[in-house]
Amino acid sequence: MVTLFPMKKSVLTRYRVMAYVTAVMLLVLCTCMVFKYGFDMGEDVTFAVSQVHGFLYIIYLVFAFDLGSKAKWSFGKLLWVLLSGTIPLAAFFVERKVTHDVEPLIGEPAPAVAKA
Repeated sequence: MVTLFPMKKSVLTRYRVMAYVTAVMLLVLCTCMVFKYGFDMGEDVTFAVSQVHGFLYIIYLVFAFDLGSKAKWSFGKLLWVLLSGTIPLAAFFVERKVTHDVEPLIGEPAPAVAKA
């Protein structure tokens, strides 16, 4: 699929980085929750991790929305990608699918013009 205005690779790269970071932080948060509620320990750590994950998730939302608007996704697809940051392990799988779908939309960098 060729578009008139190809997407920059940086849009996909920053989404991918935040998808991985958000997914890893969500797994860390889930582990903290097991310790907090299962073993009654680590309440302070769980609070700190939840705050960090929440902040990173907001950044993830911004980058995912930016990517979705530039890739012209349907509302349903955009919603699924945005929510995948709240489901443990989902962001890893969604990121792979999104990367596969978006890579053809990325434009090639313009060749440098040599000046005489």
